[in-house]
Amino acid sequence: MTDGILRFLANQPKAFAHVKGSEHYPDVQGLVTFYDLMDGTIVMVDISGLPDTGEPCGGKFYGFHIHEGAACTGNDTDPFADAGTHYNPDNCPHPAHAGDMPVLEGNRGRAWTAFYTERFTPEQVKGKTVIIHSMADDYRSQPSGDSGEKVACGTIR
Repeated sequence: MTDGILRFLANQPKAFAHVKGSEHYPDVQGLVTFYDLMDGTIVMVDISGLPDTGEPCGGKFYGFHIHEGAACTGNDTDPFADAGTHYNPDNCPHPAHAGDMPVLEGNRGRAWTAFYTERFTPEQVKGKTVIIHSMADDYRSQPSGDSGEKVACGTIR
């Protein structure tokens, strides 16, 4: 099993997004990669520069979603308005949208995670956007989990 995972991780991702923070969060940057596996996708996330309290017990959680829009542009009130809403090709209620992903756990401004999902393949999300929100997704509120402002964005290529 371990040998198979190591071989898998040596492969190139099928899609990726370079994530950058908004004007209010210029230090946020990182990479989200998407790998084909069986009938789904392994998503790997490495982000730095997230807003942090600086306190030993002050770790934060951040909403993390794929949005249906193709651009990380916006307007004065929403720097990533053109990212649109959550990617939801099957019109499922939140948190069953295809674009709903686990929250990111901030550790002194960094977040790293990996998970497997069968909600989409890398090919299905190319051209969409990845968004990091200022608050954790509550997995209840409709339509998108009350996860706060958009902190950072990356276009999936």
